[in-house]
Amino acid sequence: MSSLLEIALIFLRLGATAFGGPLTIIAQMRSEFVDKRHWLSDQEFLDLNGAVNLIPGPNSTELAMHIGHKRGGNAGLWIAGACFIFPAMVIVLILAELYHRYGTLPASKAILWGVSPVVVAIVVQALWKFAPNALKSRLTQGLALLSLIGAVFGFSEIGLILLAGLVGIIVARIRPIKPLQMPIFLVAAPLGTTLIPATAAGVFWVFLKIGCVVYGSGYVLLAYLRSELVENLGWISDRTLLDAIAVGQVTPGPVFTTATFVGYQIAGCWGALAATLGIFGPSFLFVGLLASVLNKYAGHPKARIFLDCVNATSFALMAFVTFQLAKNTVFPDARFDWLAFAIFAISSAVLLKTKLNSAVLLLLFSGVGLLLKD
Repeated sequence: MSSLLEIALIFLRLGATAFGGPLTIIAQMRSEFVDKRHWLSDQEFLDLNGAVNLIPGPNSTELAMHIGHKRGGNAGLWIAGACFIFPAMVIVLILAELYHRYGTLPASKAILWGVSPVVVAIVVQALWKFAPNALKSRLTQGLALLSLIGAVFGFSEIGLILLAGLVGIIVARIRPIKPLQMPIFLVAAPLGTTLIPATAAGVFWVFLKIGCVVYGSGYVLLAYLRSELVENLGWISDRTLLDAIAVGQVTPGPVFTTATFVGYQIAGCWGALAATLGIFGPSFLFVGLLASVLNKYAGHPKARIFLDCVNATSFALMAFVTFQLAKNTVFPDARFDWLAFAIFAISSAVLLKTKLNSAVLLLLFSGVGLLLKD
């Protein structure tokens, strides 16, 4: 089997089965490409995961593109990204049509209840395996601790990541190693507010702007979408936006396919395609640029210091988000949910003692959620 066909088939499968949001998808990719296929070492995977935090866009999708690039060059980058996005886009498109007809998605909360404890178990396992490479020196351990404290006090994710990169550059410059001029990726710009028609072209333009500047998780995307589409343009309601975010969470693949759902509600099928292309398009370009920089400086001691600092902060932020998710899952409304804890414990034991694909657990407990909570 050619490497490009292999890339296409693997990422089509992941795009159709990788449930649970960015952290879970990253954990599943680690299992697939580090443990199972040995395409990357733990350190290489951690470096790519840290690097995508330096550019705007959906981290898990950009990580898929990087892995495709490592395996198949520029063609692998485009194939991995497109194949990872496509199944999720189709599933969300179907749900968008059903929502348009019936105006509700009653099962989404039940599915989220069932899969959330599994998500926590998957990510905790991945963090445990990341820890030795992410926290391998006093510098990275201290930086991770400071980043965790910063996250607790509400500092922005991208601010902490860029600060870690700056620390890495400073430390690298004072070490007695050959100097390195390494760029920091930062794309930021005000979105601006103008009167835009609610057409496919208008949808593409709005989502293209968002795709060029949005950092972080689907919750950060929610803030951008609400500002642009609810407050500034009035294209959708808050209820529709929250339903769109729920769809992005309960469907496989990247959470940013929320854009597909929203685009459909605004301008039909063409609006859905325009929104998808707009939100994901910039990532292909950003990852291509970032990959060329990583290739150029691969193995340089000062680049290693820079990436180690970024990795430490990325690890701390993942740990903080996982803690928040665990708290909200096991203690919803400040009450202990023993069923959710039981699902977490069972999932943790299965992942620890067997080689069962985590997608099976996610599908199984989404069904449990429908049975118990719907």
